[in-house]
Amino acid sequence: MASSTLTSKSFLGSSRIDGASISSDLRKLSISSVQISFRSRIPKKLQINAAGSTFGTNFRVTTFGESHGGGVGCIIDGCPPRIPLSEADMQFDLDRRRPGQSRITTPRKETDTCKISSGVSEGLTTGTPIHVFVPNTDQRGLDYSEMSVAYRPSHADATYDMKYGVRSVQGGGRSSARETIGRVAAGGVAKKILKLYAGTEILAYVSQVHKVVLPEGVVDHDSLTLDQMESNIVRCPDPEYAEKMIAAIDAVRVKGDSVGGVVTCIVRNAPRGLGSPVFDKLEAELAKAAMSLPATKGFEFGSGFAGTLLTGSEHNDEFYTDKHGRIRTRTNRSGGIQGGISNGEIINMRIAFKPTSTIGKKQHTVTRDKKETDLIARGRHDPCVVPRAVPMVEAMVALVLMDQLMAQYSQCYLLPINSELQEPLIMPRLEAANASV
Repeated sequence: MASSTLTSKSFLGSSRIDGASISSDLRKLSISSVQISFRSRIPKKLQINAAGSTFGTNFRVTTFGESHGGGVGCIIDGCPPRIPLSEADMQFDLDRRRPGQSRITTPRKETDTCKISSGVSEGLTTGTPIHVFVPNTDQRGLDYSEMSVAYRPSHADATYDMKYGVRSVQGGGRSSARETIGRVAAGGVAKKILKLYAGTEILAYVSQVHKVVLPEGVVDHDSLTLDQMESNIVRCPDPEYAEKMIAAIDAVRVKGDSVGGVVTCIVRNAPRGLGSPVFDKLEAELAKAAMSLPATKGFEFGSGFAGTLLTGSEHNDEFYTDKHGRIRTRTNRSGGIQGGISNGEIINMRIAFKPTSTIGKKQHTVTRDKKETDLIARGRHDPCVVPRAVPMVEAMVALVLMDQLMAQYSQCYLLPINSELQEPLIMPRLEAANASV
């Protein structure tokens, strides 16, 4: 709280104001000092998170670093203690995200090897902040000399200058997809905990590249496996359409151009009851998380926009009781969420990614001093970001579900539950989990 002391003499010292006499009571007031207190009306939370680099409430992740700086990483705060954790738990997804995987990704060579420097002791999380760092080793800052004065069309160069009045030129700084390393590392932690203590699986795959669209129903979400998605360089579980997608990327890659696409993500065995009514609906949280990723331009949940073509009787998911006595839905056009709360069915969503902004073809733009010019961007960039976006989408979905699981446990499972309506969160004994360390 800031305070200020103003003596009344500075504005009440004269015996007349605009020719009028000051009353004797006002003259008495001038003898004393007037104490005025100012209290900030800006919520403390908004003051802390104004920079926009922190995600989550209970399971909080802050990412840091820039594309061509010393390195990137994250700080995970709120992670439960006594969870078996090592760099290998994060490295698997970091390897899926890293550049230089194939001819259809950026040729930048980075091992993206992560290092945990706090929050883990003798293979177990301590409950304190976990610091994860990944160094940048293959930097070519000179590739961005033209972009230091000319804005890349559809990139964040211009808007960063508009907001901050300064920006990191090399590689786009924080707007680079390299920032997502911190998200993917933290997502690896969240995915492990969700799998270990709730049996939850998060799987994403490429369902569209440019005009090549994987038909609805080709992929069985009940039996989909990670091996199916990882069987080809485009991460499409159907071999026939995978080849078509790779060919579409190759066709623009050799021309110095780019294409976009769609990533579909499903969640199996999500606990019931995640999410909250009104503003914090689970699909709203998932939409924010997915749309915070670089190059995202669209989000669909459940039936999505296609559901607008149906009537209510066609779209509604009718309930039934299965052989185990659990309430289920016969169809899943709701996408596993109703009223903003998970219902136990498979959660499914689709995220659209635009064509990569930085391309090798000449484009018209303007310089920082507002002069029109032509730009041929150099550097190493993905002709299609979608294959590498798969682990990024999985990570953001995992962070949301982990955050919501902790919120659900603290609000609705702290006291005895209504066993007739609520399902208990059955969690394995920590001793059994720790035995694998």
